[in-house]
Amino acid sequence: MHQAVAAPETAPKVARKRRSTRKRQIIIGAVGFLVLWLIVSILLSKREKPIPVTTEKAVRKTILQTVSATGKVQPETEVKISPEVAGEIIDLPVADGMGVKRGDLLVRIKPDSYKALLEQQEAAISAAKATNLQQKATMLKTEQDLKRAEDMYAKKTISIQEYNNAQAASDVAKNTFESSLHEIERAQAGSSQARDQLSKTTVYSPINGTVTILNSKLGERIVATGQFAGTEVMRVADLSRMQAVIDVNENDVPNVKIGDKANVKIDAYGDRKFKGTVAQIGNTGKTTGSGTQEEVTNFEVKINLEREDVLLRPGLSCTADIETNMVKDAVAVPMQAVTIRTGDSNLSPEEIEKKRLKSAARDKGDNNADYVNERQEKAVQREEREKLAKVVFLKKGGKAQSVKVTTGISDDTYMEIKTGVQPGDEVISGSYSAISRKLKDGAKVTYDKEATK
Repeated sequence: MHQAVAAPETAPKVARKRRSTRKRQIIIGAVGFLVLWLIVSILLSKREKPIPVTTEKAVRKTILQTVSATGKVQPETEVKISPEVAGEIIDLPVADGMGVKRGDLLVRIKPDSYKALLEQQEAAISAAKATNLQQKATMLKTEQDLKRAEDMYAKKTISIQEYNNAQAASDVAKNTFESSLHEIERAQAGSSQARDQLSKTTVYSPINGTVTILNSKLGERIVATGQFAGTEVMRVADLSRMQAVIDVNENDVPNVKIGDKANVKIDAYGDRKFKGTVAQIGNTGKTTGSGTQEEVTNFEVKINLEREDVLLRPGLSCTADIETNMVKDAVAVPMQAVTIRTGDSNLSPEEIEKKRLKSAARDKGDNNADYVNERQEKAVQREEREKLAKVVFLKKGGKAQSVKVTTGISDDTYMEIKTGVQPGDEVISGSYSAISRKLKDGAKVTYDKEATK
C-alpha cells in the first residue's frame, strides 16, 4: 500500500525540479548574452569611426585680393559760401540745383552800414591830413625860431635858458608833425578795411558748378565768419568730377595704396559698376564707439570716379571694392580648407587654448606669487604661439594627411598656396567642424555624400 501511494507523489517533484533547472539555464543564458553584447558594443565603440568630409581639387587660377568698404558719393571740389560780413540778404539770385559760372553773383548783403563806415574813415583821412598841414606849419616856424635863437645865443644877446626853450619847442613840433603822418596812415588803413568790408557785401561764385545746398532765404540776417563759425548760406560744387568717400577698417587700410583701381556700386544705380582710382588715404583714423565693445577705427579713403553719362548727386550711398593685389596662375584652394595647428602636434586652436588654461590653472595652484603665475602663463602662450602653423588636410585614400602650407593673398572664396600643395591634390574642404576640430594627421575619412546633395 505504501509503495503504490508513494509513486504518484514523487513524479510532481521531479517535474518541478526539471522546470526549475530549465528556468535557471534560460536566465544564465540571457545574462551571458547580455554581457557578451555589452563587451562587443564597447569594443566596437572604441574603434575609430571615419570622419565624413567633402573634397575639392587644388587648381591654378588668378586670385584678385580686394578691400570692401561703404561710404558716400561727394564732389571732388565743393565750396562752402559763408560771407565774411554780417547783415541782411537783399539779393539772392540763385536757387538750389541751379548751375553757376565763376564770377556770377551768389548773394548780396545790405551795404548801408559798411558805406557809412567807409565814409567815416575817409573823413578821418581828411581830418588827419589837415592836422598834418597845421603841424607842418608849426614845425617850420619852430625851426626858424631855433635858428634865430642860435644866432642870438652866439652873440650873447639871450640866455642859455631861452636857447634851450627854443630847442625844445622845435623838437616837440617835429615829433608832433611825425605823429600826424602816422595818423594819416592809420586813417588810410581804416578806410582800406572799410572798403574791403563793403566789397564783401557781394559774394561771387569762385568756381563753375552747381548750387547743391541753399540754406538761407532772401531777407534773412546772417552772421559773419570771424572768431566763430559764420552762417553757411550755400554750397557750390563741380558735379562733373565726383568721388566716393569711404571708411576703410584699420585692418584693411595697410593693403590700400594710392593709384589702386576700384569698382564702385552706387545703390541708386543697382548693379552698375563705376570705375575709379584711389586718390587719397587719410593719415588719421576716426574712432566710433570709443570705450565700448563696438569701438571701431576707420580711415577715410577717397576714390576719384571716371566720368560717366549719368549725373551723380552728392550724398548717394555706395560700396567700393578696391583691387589691392593680384596673382596670376596661383595654386588655389578653398579658404575654409586652410586651418591652424601646432607645428609638432594635431592640436586644434580650441585644444591649444584648453591646454594653456589648464597649465595656467596648475601654475596658480602651485604658486602664490601673482607675478610668477603671470610669467608662466605668458611663457606658455609664447611657446604655443611659436608652434602654430597653417595646414591643409589632403585626402590620401581613406585617410587625412596634414600638410604645412605657406599662404599668400586671398579673394572671397579662394586662398593662394605658395608651398605645400600642388595642382590636382585632393584637398579636404568640408565640413567646417571636421577641418577646425576633428581632423588629425592620419585620421580615417569617408566621402560625405549628404553634403553634396
